[in-house]
Amino acid sequence: MKDRVKLTLISGESESGKTSFCCQAAGALKELGWDVAGIISPAVFNEGGKFAIDGLDLRSGEHRRLANLIADGDPLQGPKTKRWQFSMQALQWCNKALQNATPCDLLIIDELGPLEFDRGEGLLAGFEANDSRQFKASLTVVRTSLLERACDRWPDAEVLIINDIHSILTLVKEWLRQF
Repeated sequence: MKDRVKLTLISGESESGKTSFCCQAAGALKELGWDVAGIISPAVFNEGGKFAIDGLDLRSGEHRRLANLIADGDPLQGPKTKRWQFSMQALQWCNKALQNATPCDLLIIDELGPLEFDRGEGLLAGFEANDSRQFKASLTVVRTSLLERACDRWPDAEVLIINDIHSILTLVKEWLRQF
């Protein structure tokens, strides 16, 4: 697989549609018979807005609560950022899913952020999975502020900036044309 892999870094501002892009691409390629693996981290909303983040294992369909807003509910046991309290158990579960994700056709890692790049915590198995190149294509979500560091690590990666959630379907169709 290593000779024809395509690594794409997905970046954009908060709630621009990065995870939605990954979900749409995963669904389309699953329909074509691709083995889709990795972790997607969809936001969880209530009437007050985004209050949590789940981790979804794309191969098994299982999901776990990955993080809660610090101001909401019982704190999870794990690393914190300014806004989020992460679950150490869910992070370990996500890392195991990422360790088992390759080889695959499409690898998705949503997301590698400050926990991973700055603190050496979080979804560290995502780095190893991407580095393995045991996939046809990889979609890796990276914060805009960390994009330069991601490009340094994976200089051959294509960068796709998502600016508007309303353009997701068009962007996914364009990205899928390569396959």
